[in-house]
Amino acid sequence: MVKRRSPLSLTLIAWLATLGFDFFLHGGLLAGVYVRSDPFLLPPERAFALIPVGYLSFLLLTVLLVRLMDRLDLTGWRAGAVFGLELGGLAWGALVLGLYSISTASPALLLAWFVGQTVELGIAGAVVGSGRAGTAIRRLFWIVLAFVLLMVLITIVMQSTGLAPTVPAQGSG
Repeated sequence: MVKRRSPLSLTLIAWLATLGFDFFLHGGLLAGVYVRSDPFLLPPERAFALIPVGYLSFLLLTVLLVRLMDRLDLTGWRAGAVFGLELGGLAWGALVLGLYSISTASPALLLAWFVGQTVELGIAGAVVGSGRAGTAIRRLFWIVLAFVLLMVLITIVMQSTGLAPTVPAQGSG
């Protein structure tokens, strides 16, 4: 019999994993999008100040993921990843289609968000599924922390080498 894991612990650890990947996604892979002027996007300084609001939205999706996986009794990293990808594809697919129908967001940006955020929920699902299958919470935390540090390191390297732009400081030319 698999020991029941705390939904709160799994939620927080999975959320931490999404934050690490999100930092890499937006600070590394998609950073060039955010330094260009675009009427759809907020100015970089304002968007940066609102990052915590975006992170809260990921927390809500992670809570939903954990609750659904618990109700469906999904266990294992693979089952969790597949379920997270499915949920992410549906949730983010609906969001980007809605944005495409009413905003000036470019199809390329919406596609990038769709793919990136879907992968993000897949990562969260893998974490939750692993925890629900019996991986010790402490071990899972250390694995996720190593993943987050790797994402941060890769992002810093990308920005330091010019593979990803950095947002200029406010008031600089």
